[in-house]
Amino acid sequence: MSNLGRRKFLLYGSATLGTSILLKACGGQNQTPTASPSPAASPAPASGETIKVGILHSLSGTMAISETSVVDAEKLAIEEINAAGGVLGKQIEAVVEDGASDWPTFTEKATKLIDQDKVLTVFGCWTSASRQAVLPVFESRNHMLWYPVQYEGQECSRNIFYTGAAPNQQIEPAVTWLLENKGKKFFLVGSDYVFPRTANTIIKEQLKAKGGETVGEDYLPLGNTEVTPIITKIKQALPDGGVIFNTLNGDSNVAFFKQLQAAGLTPDKYPVMSVSVAEEEVKQIGKEYLLGQYACWNYFQTVDTPANKKFVAAFRAKYGEDRVTNDPMEAAYIMVYLWKQAVEQAGTADDLDKVRAAAIGQKFDAPEGPVEMFPNHHISKTVRIGQVRDDGLFDIVWSTPGVVDPQPWNQFVPETKGFACDWTDPAKGGKFKMEKS
Repeated sequence: MSNLGRRKFLLYGSATLGTSILLKACGGQNQTPTASPSPAASPAPASGETIKVGILHSLSGTMAISETSVVDAEKLAIEEINAAGGVLGKQIEAVVEDGASDWPTFTEKATKLIDQDKVLTVFGCWTSASRQAVLPVFESRNHMLWYPVQYEGQECSRNIFYTGAAPNQQIEPAVTWLLENKGKKFFLVGSDYVFPRTANTIIKEQLKAKGGETVGEDYLPLGNTEVTPIITKIKQALPDGGVIFNTLNGDSNVAFFKQLQAAGLTPDKYPVMSVSVAEEEVKQIGKEYLLGQYACWNYFQTVDTPANKKFVAAFRAKYGEDRVTNDPMEAAYIMVYLWKQAVEQAGTADDLDKVRAAAIGQKFDAPEGPVEMFPNHHISKTVRIGQVRDDGLFDIVWSTPGVVDPQPWNQFVPETKGFACDWTDPAKGGKFKMEKS
């Protein structure tokens, strides 16, 4: 990233330094809503032969290692839908923009897609910094973003549908599994922005509650590859081995895993659990550096379902037999279909409030297994832990027996314990206190 880009990033990242700030959501959307939302933007009618949608991801910069393949998955879903007759008899037309791994650029491009291109929805973002950068744009225009990546929770916006995991569908089960199978001492390493810092706040509270111990915590600026100081700290804090919980994002992971191996911190004594490293990242980093390490996701390419076999075959047929699929790609693929179903149930693509209401309750036979959109705008998901094997894919070593319902407000963190979200009830909205049972 350029120096200018880093300065822009630091302006956004500085807001993450305090836990109390981390746990606040953007734009006041997480408070009980007012009676009347902002007036909807005026998208172009779905007239003629097309329905225009936006795709907004990083196609350049440090996050391109992860986000480019997500765009491929979204384009595949759109191509399949169009080949099957489109939506309401119209073809989907995608306008693709590059957020360039720069949060102000994401804001600029989101504004362009809505105000100039008049798209009817946007599929986009990866990092929570980019999502939070565009959130005020979508809320002020009462528009709609579909977001495909696991994240830190502590947010529930009327204007976003989240198809990645909430913490109780990824981070929390991973910590529980590690405590039961790999040890009680944890060193937390992550990129220096909102997702890793909030995720680690949740992990520390969970370890306190479950008898674990946080022995160290350190962060790298997004895109930074100076990992030697962190590895030195890990060796000092865990001289006899222990768990490394990894929330690094982007190409910082390349340097981290290469130098981890060079320092002799092998999976038998120093198991790493990653929540932002999947098949695509393993391929980019080099499978030889990750062999035996772990990741927690809801989907792996090795999931044995008929829907997944069809998805993998279609993706490879379009993009090449050497390509791999992963969790964010699968979540991106299915969110296009969930939006399509909502539009068809609403009978319109133009009335965003009708589409938003129709999205709740949508079910889909996803490659990961059955999913359903909940009133909190998150979906039910199966949780899986995988271990990197010698072909660069993951052996699934553990999974939940069924789907896990989403909880955007964390139940380990004191400030949000007891809170929930329900956009079908105006009296509850983005954040309300649940009644004690």
